[in-house]
Amino acid sequence: MVPILDYLLERQISPQWRGMLSALATEFEAQIGRDELRQLMYRVGCRFAAAHQLPACGSTAELAHALNLLWQDMDWGYVELSDEAESLRIVHYCAPLQAFGNPALAWTPAFLEGVYQTWLSALGAQGLSVVQTSEFGADTAIEFRLGRHPA
Repeated sequence: MVPILDYLLERQISPQWRGMLSALATEFEAQIGRDELRQLMYRVGCRFAAAHQLPACGSTAELAHALNLLWQDMDWGYVELSDEAESLRIVHYCAPLQAFGNPALAWTPAFLEGVYQTWLSALGAQGLSVVQTSEFGADTAIEFRLGRHPA
């Protein structure tokens, strides 16, 4: 199944951007450390979320619907949400982060972390933080959790 997903993700990324984004990521990694790159991508995600605000949502199902409408419009995959005892589980599938090249998957998911933090804070999740809890998987999934996390 992984070759099929690789093929589909490759088709999702516009050819006009592939080479440029990969070169950009390589140069970033040559000039900036990974922790700083994660911070940069997090801030970019916050800025993106501020420019693409979500409507008010009264339930997890409404939030998932609003998120998926936005991601679908931009061809950025989809998200599944689930309420758990101590957190909200956020699993994002098919984000085109591979456009930056596989080595950049160590820091590009911070973009989504910043996006979800900004959106969820704006919807009332003050005092809670979004953290990435998995790497970009072979199934294209990246997991995040919204909750109280030790500093």
